[in-house]
Amino acid sequence: MLSKYQGKTKIKLFPKRGYVLLLTGILIGFLVFSIISLLFSTTMRSHEYIGIPKKIEFEFLCTSEKQGWIEEVKPKFEQWFYKKFGIEVKVILTVQGTHKTIDTILSYVALGSQRTGPVAWSPASSIWIPYLNEKCKEEGYPGNIVEEWTPLVVTPTVIACWKSFQEKYNISSFTDLMKLSSSGIEFKYGHPDPQLSNGGTTAVVLEFSAAAGKTPDQLTRDDLTNETVKEAVRTLESNAVKYGESTGFFGRWAAENGPSQIQVFVVYENVVIDNSLTALKTWNDSLVAIYPEEGTILNDHPFAILNATWVDVWERFAASQFLLYLLDPSSQELAQKHGFRPANPSVPLDESIFNEANGVKFKIDVPVLKPPPGDILEAILTVWVDVKKSG
Repeated sequence: MLSKYQGKTKIKLFPKRGYVLLLTGILIGFLVFSIISLLFSTTMRSHEYIGIPKKIEFEFLCTSEKQGWIEEVKPKFEQWFYKKFGIEVKVILTVQGTHKTIDTILSYVALGSQRTGPVAWSPASSIWIPYLNEKCKEEGYPGNIVEEWTPLVVTPTVIACWKSFQEKYNISSFTDLMKLSSSGIEFKYGHPDPQLSNGGTTAVVLEFSAAAGKTPDQLTRDDLTNETVKEAVRTLESNAVKYGESTGFFGRWAAENGPSQIQVFVVYENVVIDNSLTALKTWNDSLVAIYPEEGTILNDHPFAILNATWVDVWERFAASQFLLYLLDPSSQELAQKHGFRPANPSVPLDESIFNEANGVKFKIDVPVLKPPPGDILEAILTVWVDVKKSG
């Protein structure tokens, strides 16, 4: 549980000077890993190098919304790696919500374990990397367990709903949902649990931001204790029928259970695309992504190789190759089929996927918001416990 590890970490937004800087950083990181890869593979071909393993296994800890994409890429990578290096590689995929992945890593650090643990980690957003580093230090870990990371894909947080519901109420923002709820109109709402999922965290941040009439980075503790703000969020949350463990699992549940079970829910854009076909075939009603007028938060899904005692040089090498493979244009194009926007700036956005027929937009035409500072973010999670629907 996140509450176990709450502290004073200052969580920073990944695109500190905007989306262009994010893409520049991705490109630089990609080039650095390419150079390292070339040097390492050249060393491996040298007959002087002793101790090359016949097989490498490493655990990749990632979030559920990426599961479909990663499971498609993984066997392709394993075949490519063997063909290129003559070494069998196996990626052991462990899928959890963002906060659960943090707890998993912390459990290894707390035990001082020398046995095999996660080698690579991909939460939904890089805002959690400073948080993990701080929590590991509190457990006595020397230095940062994550030194470098590279975004894999990008996806905004959106309000998802069934097209029939959208046409009836013309929802365009969290403010609209709050007005609908306060007017006495009943609807079934939900989002992932913010104490387990980054998707849930961004959902609640955007709720409080809309209720306070501020951008997330402008929120103060006074806003969070303001009874008018709390009541607006509480009224919306009173419609909640489910708080999911992770964003991907939650979106899948919503699509499979249909509009009779939930009508509006907050997830990532890719979740809408990834489940649109299932929704339409099952319920003869399509899912649509609403990019809230107040603005959205981008999630950059970073890939980090852990600077951990249990990670050896060969695991690190294989994981770095996996990162390069995930950033390869063919893998990035496959990611788009699962609804993700490419992080590799050389890969164009696919208009055949990002269009209104699939319930999404090609261009994100609302403000891209900065998350609140770390102390405010944690305060929001604390206040949410007071305003969420009980039971």
